[in-house]
Formats: sequence, C-alpha cells, structure tokens
Amino acid sequence: MNNLLNKQFAPCPICNKEDVGFLMHSKDYSLTGENFQIIQCANCNLKYTDPIPTKEEIGPYYNFPTYISHTDDQTGLINKIYHRVRTRTLAQKTNWVQSLFTGYKGHLLEVGAGTGAFADAMTKKGWDVTALEPDAASRLRAYNNYTIKVEPIEALYQLHENTYDVITLWHVLEHVHDLNEYMACFYKLLKPNGRLIIAVPNYTSYDARYYKKYWAAYDVPRHLYHFSPRSMNFLTKKFSMELVQLKPMWFDSFYVSLLSERYKKSGLLGMIRAPIIGGISNLLALKNNSSASSIVYEIKKTPTA
Repeated sequence: MNNLLNKQFAPCPICNKEDVGFLMHSKDYSLTGENFQIIQCANCNLKYTDPIPTKEEIGPYYNFPTYISHTDDQTGLINKIYHRVRTRTLAQKTNWVQSLFTGYKGHLLEVGAGTGAFADAMTKKGWDVTALEPDAASRLRAYNNYTIKVEPIEALYQLHENTYDVITLWHVLEHVHDLNEYMACFYKLLKPNGRLIIAVPNYTSYDARYYKKYWAAYDVPRHLYHFSPRSMNFLTKKFSMELVQLKPMWFDSFYVSLLSERYKKSGLLGMIRAPIIGGISNLLALKNNSSASSIVYEIKKTPTA
C-alpha cells in the first residue's frame, strides 16, 4: 500500500494537474476477477482506472454474453429489469431531447448507439440521425432490429463540422480512451448553441458511497473514467462549452444497487436491501440532483465572438 501511495501517476487527463494518487482498489466482478486501482485527482476530482487497458487490450473485457448494453437477451432477473427500465427511460430520453427544440426536427448524432433503440426512436420522431457504435455485433443487431445502418466509431472524425443540433452519449463517455479528442471533436461537430447530452454514473451519489469498491458503476476496467459534477464541469469548461443543467436518471440507483449487492454476494438479504439503498439515493437526489446515482448533463456549445 505504501508503494501505491508513493507511486507517481500521469497527470490528470482533464485538468492536467499532477496532484493525483491512489484512492482504492476495485475488481472486475463481471468477468475476470482482476483487481484494478482507482486513482483520483485532487484538483478536479476525476477518478480513473489504473492501469487502463489499451484499445487493443480492452476488447476481451467486453466479450461475455451478459454484457447487457450489447445484448437483447431478456433471460434472468438482471436482464429483465434492465430491459424494462430501458423501455421506460427511452421515452424519457426522446421526450427530453425533443423538448430542447420544441417543434424542431434537426440533426442528431448518437455516439455509442448499442443495438439501436434510441436512434430508432429519434428517427421515428422525425430527426435525421447519425448513429455510431464500436461493437460490430451491436451494429448488426441494430440493423436487424430497426433496419438502421449504424456506422463504426471511427467515422466520428470524418463527419462534417457545424452539422449537429444534438450529440448524445448515453453511458458512453466513461468508456472512451480518447476523452479529450472526443470532446474537441464534439465541439467542432455541433452547431452554434447545439447541445451535447452526456449521461454518466456519479461517484458522489449515496449508493456509490455505500457500496464503495463494490459499486457496480465503477465497472473496471470497462469504465476508464469515473465522473462527478465537479469533474464534468472542469471538462466542459476546458472545451469552451457551458453546463446548462443536470438531470437525475432515477432508475439507475436501483439497478446499480442490485448489481452491487450481487457483487457482494449478499444473497436474498441483498436483493431486499438493494431497493432501499437505491431509494435513499434518490431521496437525497430530490434535494440535490447533483447527488444522483447517474446524471444527464446538458452542455451547450456557446458561439464564439
């Protein structure tokens, strides 16, 4: 432990400060059982996984049949809950994005489209949707499910500047290696006053503090970065954008608590306790939405003078 406390880590990828250090261990509970460190920046509060697998190394960590965002499987309790929640939140997401541009149908870019449900829903609302997804199997499912052609993620850098009214990343930014490159690209792709919608887990939530290393939303090593409202505000300002509002994702606290209890191997007691912890987390978020288990950030590209 002393060696970890004295280890010199690379500067923070958001604020570039060198005041970063070991915080805790967590484990890949979903697949390999490997231990990873979680590092924290004392300046902007970003946490990140260490070591971060390279782009070439990360693929196998997603290669398991129960990785829910890449499957339409609804067998088992966790899968059933996930897909029921997804159906509810899909309507909330589409209605909220539409409410930002009342009566207007524009160009939307979804980064990390998964199996295509959100892209399809926004297309049906009359939006011109470009969808990107790194996983080839998910792109195929999106076409089979919705006849949507989802492009590989590499197409991001070939898109035209000042084209999109909205860019969405639903639980995606925590997975990307090229964090700063992506944010710079989003700024270029957005129209003036366009919106960047980012949903990520929030490690300052009650459920995160309760479950600590077992908190399922750490999901190492697939989640490379672990955000708080403070670190997201730093990231937003770094790329000359404005954080407009935060919105809680109310279902996430229950789902994450359920997974966290499974990681703790709590059995029946854990299944009973999970909705209680999720409920407490949401009650606290009612008073302060920046404490929600997962947060949707509305970020605006401000026109340059």
